[in-house]
Amino acid sequence: MPRLSLTDFVDVVSTSGLPKSTKVSQIKHRETYHPAFDFYKPLRDHIVDMHCANQAKSTLAGILGNLQDQKKIDAYTSLVNGYRRWWGRKSFTWFDPPSGLYDAYGVEVSINPEVGLLINGSPHLIKLYFKSDSLSKNRVDIITHLMSKTLNGRCPAKTKMAVLDIRNAKLITPTVPISTLDATLNAEIAYIANIWPNI
Repeated sequence: MPRLSLTDFVDVVSTSGLPKSTKVSQIKHRETYHPAFDFYKPLRDHIVDMHCANQAKSTLAGILGNLQDQKKIDAYTSLVNGYRRWWGRKSFTWFDPPSGLYDAYGVEVSINPEVGLLINGSPHLIKLYFKSDSLSKNRVDIITHLMSKTLNGRCPAKTKMAVLDIRNAKLITPTVPISTLDATLNAEIAYIANIWPNI
């Protein structure tokens, strides 16, 4: 059974025409994931560990002293600064974020938000966005919709599904449901299921 990460699935949905099949083929045939080649993993883990331990905002920059790769130093510095700006004077309480699978037509999409936080008492399940590419509304809608469909019953009551655009210090939480999104996303999954054996 094909299994895609949420990021991979959003990339497929956001691609149109012939490049869509190329994107699916790239996902199918790329090398197996290895943490050593995950550019943002150390910072992602640092953010999670910091909130789990209820550490102060000042500990966020601690990761920068361990870096030697100049590309990581530049990217992480921008991300740490963005995260600090977003943090501001907010009060956080950690809860373990659930994970799950959205499946249809024999295809599974992994839904793994990294962060669960009560922000000033209001529960938020948060997918972290690290890339420098502009975060489109379409991507946010897909991510938060699938998080809600898959994980809503396993979070504290009235949890808001959100994406944190770290570089821009912006937490995005859609407020208006899109009635056609289920059908649209299932059509995309059906496309992946159909093309997967033939690429």
